[in-house]
Amino acid sequence: MLVYDITKRQTFEHIPRWLEELRGHADKNLVIMMIGNKTDLEDDRAVPMEDAKEFAQKEGLFFLETSALQAVNVEMAFLTVLTEIFNIINKKNLAADSNANNSVPSLEGKKILIPGPAQIIPAKKGMCCT
Repeated sequence: MLVYDITKRQTFEHIPRWLEELRGHADKNLVIMMIGNKTDLEDDRAVPMEDAKEFAQKEGLFFLETSALQAVNVEMAFLTVLTEIFNIINKKNLAADSNANNSVPSLEGKKILIPGPAQIIPAKKGMCCT
């Protein structure tokens, strides 16, 4: 996650250098999300959301604006990164299965419950009878 302060343009201007360092020293399957933080200080905004979106799209980055102070979109940022990592790993596993078996990979999947605001986990039923 590359995080910049939406109220300080200089932090946004450092993103290209940080991105270059990440790409130069990390695995090619690295999942990178650019996050503009401090949306609770909208009146002091120095980085227009359009500029950030355009840069993220050009560089192939996930993008989200957050407020850590108000806990806005913080969980969504982590879930987005984790979901993409999960998708990459699944693709690698399917490719490995295909190569090992010299056959078509199985598309059978496993259901994984990730608790969150959009996920309801069923409550356990009581074992007692009346």
